[in-house]
Amino acid sequence: MPHPSVAAQWAAAGRGPRARSGCICMYADEQVRAERGGTAREWTGTGTGTGTGTGTGGGAMATAGPRSFSAAEVRARCAQGACLVSCHRRLYDLSGFVRLHPGGEQLLRRRAGTDVSAALDGPPHRHSANARRWLEQYYVGEIEPGDEQSLSETVDEKEMVAAAQTPEQADLCYKTVDVEKDLVDWQKPLLWQVGYLGEKYDEWVHQPVDRPIRLFHSDFLEFLSKTAWYVVFMVWTPVVLYLSWVSYTSLAQGNTRLFSSFTTEYSIPVHKYYFPFIFILGMILWSLLEYLIHRFVFHMKPPASNYYLITLHFLLHGQHHKSPFDSSRLVFPPVPASLVIGFFYGVLRLLLPEVLGLSVFVGGLCGYVIYDMMHYYLHYGSPKKGTYLYGLKAYHVKHHFEHQKSGFGISTRFWDYPFRTLIPEETFKKED
Repeated sequence: MPHPSVAAQWAAAGRGPRARSGCICMYADEQVRAERGGTAREWTGTGTGTGTGTGTGGGAMATAGPRSFSAAEVRARCAQGACLVSCHRRLYDLSGFVRLHPGGEQLLRRRAGTDVSAALDGPPHRHSANARRWLEQYYVGEIEPGDEQSLSETVDEKEMVAAAQTPEQADLCYKTVDVEKDLVDWQKPLLWQVGYLGEKYDEWVHQPVDRPIRLFHSDFLEFLSKTAWYVVFMVWTPVVLYLSWVSYTSLAQGNTRLFSSFTTEYSIPVHKYYFPFIFILGMILWSLLEYLIHRFVFHMKPPASNYYLITLHFLLHGQHHKSPFDSSRLVFPPVPASLVIGFFYGVLRLLLPEVLGLSVFVGGLCGYVIYDMMHYYLHYGSPKKGTYLYGLKAYHVKHHFEHQKSGFGISTRFWDYPFRTLIPEETFKKED
């Protein structure tokens, strides 16, 4: 049931969640931050300016205005390995995000110490409003007046002209993620809060943030809802190998016949040599199932008036869209996964002869493991530019940040073609 204290606070506010003041309300996960190399919030240097850096994790808010940085200081920090970029005088530290950048780490590092105002509009890629909101999470201060031109001088002259010609785009750069006035309290488990968002839920859940999520009050349930990527591989790979051996040896006995339950005269024998083809059929069926589940279950739009369906949607997939880089929630935890996997095995067992159903099932299970590993890699891996996985990573990131109603294929884009949900290619006007 909904948490009563949260419900009371929202009812008193007259609009849903309460606006908080005082300290920044964050659910911090230092392990995740550490493995990404920290974030801009860890800056505590003195430097010049009117303010002070914020503390790490969920420290107190700075009481003064944002600190300012000279162009020389920015270049010095970049020379030490940091990745700082500016956008219309606003400075961002992307050091903790650079490895996750969809366009590749090197592309972003080449922009270190420069103004990226024009680059946000492309080519080669026009960044979405969600991407610009995402950028605001790494805001650290302002460039000192007069020094912004110095940073722009390192950018291609054509880009400088484009930046000067599109001042209206500056508004998007300044649209911030206000952690104090968010619609939920990030210091508390989110699962029992999101149902109260009502008609605001769909927009809120598709505005991604870079922070870990806690779902449950219970530590035990929270433990079962998270897992590391390698656990999926370690748990299910032995199962795939064992069931493959069982299927092959069972088919080798020569007792399996298709349609034998209807007629013995016209039944078709299934030999052991058919196993690889049945296995591949199972993998193909999984890829179709992956698409259908992602599109019609995970991306259903729950009724704004139904608290429980909103909660269910967030549990199944909404949490991943809200925090796409929460590394502990990128793959399906083994305990809940075993329930779903068992269900599909039961369906195949009813529809097909036992050994044949098992052979299709183990191929599908292998396809699932590949899908989960690939999904994690698309979020945290750094594929080489021009490779299949590089294009697939960019495609999946577009699904998260810009095209949530298309691009449902994850391990392959194949099913997006016949179902007409392919993310369109970006086009740019040719310059004279």
